[in-house]
Amino acid sequence: MGIYEELQARGLIAQVTNEPEIREMVNNGKATFYIGFDPTADSLHVGHFMALCLMKRLQMAGNRPVVLVGGGTGYIGDPSGRSDMRSMMTPETIQHNCDCFKKQMERFIDFGEGKAIMVNNADWLLKLNYIELLREVGACFSVNNMLRAECYKQRMEKGLSFLEFNYMIMQSYDFYYLFQHYGCNMQFGGDDQWSNMLGGTELIRRKLGKDAHAMTITLLMNSEGKKMGKTASGAVWLDPNKTSPYDFYQYWRNVGDADVLKCIRMLTFLPLEQIDEMDKWEGSQLNRAKEILAYELTALVHGEVEAKNAENAAKALFGAGGDSANMPTTVLADADFENGGINILSLLVATGLCPSRGEARRLVQQGGIVVDEKKVESIDESIPQEKFAGDGIIIRKGKKVFHKAVYQENTKQKKAEIV
Repeated sequence: MGIYEELQARGLIAQVTNEPEIREMVNNGKATFYIGFDPTADSLHVGHFMALCLMKRLQMAGNRPVVLVGGGTGYIGDPSGRSDMRSMMTPETIQHNCDCFKKQMERFIDFGEGKAIMVNNADWLLKLNYIELLREVGACFSVNNMLRAECYKQRMEKGLSFLEFNYMIMQSYDFYYLFQHYGCNMQFGGDDQWSNMLGGTELIRRKLGKDAHAMTITLLMNSEGKKMGKTASGAVWLDPNKTSPYDFYQYWRNVGDADVLKCIRMLTFLPLEQIDEMDKWEGSQLNRAKEILAYELTALVHGEVEAKNAENAAKALFGAGGDSANMPTTVLADADFENGGINILSLLVATGLCPSRGEARRLVQQGGIVVDEKKVESIDESIPQEKFAGDGIIIRKGKKVFHKAVYQENTKQKKAEIV
């Protein structure tokens, strides 16, 4: 089985421009392909996971990845899947985010000599002359066709800025530039990028008279048709400082029964033969499948040691042991306390269990917060500072999210710190 057939068997391929040619190229290691990542935050998240795993699979099959970070397109913002305009970022923020991306990607992709390369489209997009671009590139795009693109259609009612309207042209120019300067003959991306990717293949055809190819990968959706990778507290990040390895493990451990086997097939590197056998699992066996999924993905992102720690912590918490050694922990400082205690709403925000006091209030009122095995009954409850000494307290949100909070005397930090 070639890599193309494996991608099909894993349900990863959504659309392709020329299946016979793409199949032949990737199966024989002839593809120099790129995937773009706009640096909209200082960490990659689960939404990027499919693309990272695809790059890893294709590189293992002998193909060469080009990682494109959108230092230039980040100045504009991709309107795909958005109901509003993205906030503007400073050049310093964009560069910082790009640096963070590369560090995280090195777990997935080999950037060694003659291997994958990382490029930043700021290196060419920021040097473009506007009039020359209009004459050389703008003439190749039909406004009528652009407005038929799904990424623009869904924005027309609420308003689409001219800034964002140019995003397709910029992404197409990226492919055109990479084709000429890096021999990049293929672009991969999420299925919501199809229109932008076709813009690139068409620009190459019209300007250079040559064929380039595009393939989209299936978006990671749950059985309810919602994009996976978000929780009530926000995105599930790959940066351990934003989403701890334990919380990352727990996210995958808690996926729905209807989604777990699909996630194992699409995201893990387990052999297809093993996954085919698991497709027969049901009932309590699905809990074992969730543990396998959580362990495999946590090991991929954070390493075997962190995956084992998270697995042990989860088993201890949900078993009889109650060992909290590897549980996500917040170290509270003197500044977090007032009048010898801390209000439960402030505690939930300080620990990152809730993004706001409003969300914390709702959870407490619904009976969803337990502190040291005692349900919190009132939003006015204050927990004495001495309770946080030593091993601290354990907070449970819902049935499956655990967090420890401790106080260390004479700590130098000014506010709570999650470790």
